[in-house]
Amino acid sequence: MFTLIYLTTLGWNLGIIALISWDSCVHTPMHIFLSNLSLVDFGYSSAITPNVMTGLLIGNKVISYNGCATQLFFFVALATIENFPLASMAYEHHAAVCEPLHYSTTITSTICAYLVSGACICGFLTSSIGNMFSFSFCRSNIVHHFFYDISPLLVLSCSDIHITESEFFILGSLNAFFPFLVIFTSYFLIFITILKIHSVKGHQKAFSTSAIHLTAVSIFYGTIIFMYFQPSSSHSMDIDKMVSVFYPWSSPC
Repeated sequence: MFTLIYLTTLGWNLGIIALISWDSCVHTPMHIFLSNLSLVDFGYSSAITPNVMTGLLIGNKVISYNGCATQLFFFVALATIENFPLASMAYEHHAAVCEPLHYSTTITSTICAYLVSGACICGFLTSSIGNMFSFSFCRSNIVHHFFYDISPLLVLSCSDIHITESEFFILGSLNAFFPFLVIFTSYFLIFITILKIHSVKGHQKAFSTSAIHLTAVSIFYGTIIFMYFQPSSSHSMDIDKMVSVFYPWSSPC
């Protein structure tokens, strides 16, 4: 099942990137953000899924320390980056629906390049700053999770993790809250604008451009909030394992 979902994810995202690259008619800001999101989703899923499938298929559930660190680095970086294309797409939808006459001056290729570059910088900078492999592990070497995530690894550390937990919470809050605020504000203004449209076709067109994006946003932020923004006392590794299945393979949305 995971193999099928993963192959669907790869085909979907690589297909989107190829179509947008080959067809010059769709070299628009919206499609630039979409291809960037597909590229991030491709890397995001590929950082986790192949190793998980190897463990499930051949029973090899062992990974080296450096392999674990590398996987976690790219997982955190790409998960952080994904926040920003989602926010950029919401902002682009807002400009298209609420300010169509100023769209060409508001959303330019230069602004798109800045947004994409800024997202990559924030992602890899966050992953570098929040390096949890700077402290020691002296407990069990069995990670109670499908892959190498922050919470199950912190459990295995014998160092003082309170400062590290605070760092991850602050970094995660900054990188998730600001894009989420942009998304929420953009769609709030979009819905207000839609309510002012008297045409039924206008309503349908406006909603159709936002429905898929809102679905992806809901799955992405819903799992992140549940996994990383709960009190430590409420955490259950078994439940976290089940919820974590949704976001490495949520890219087809």
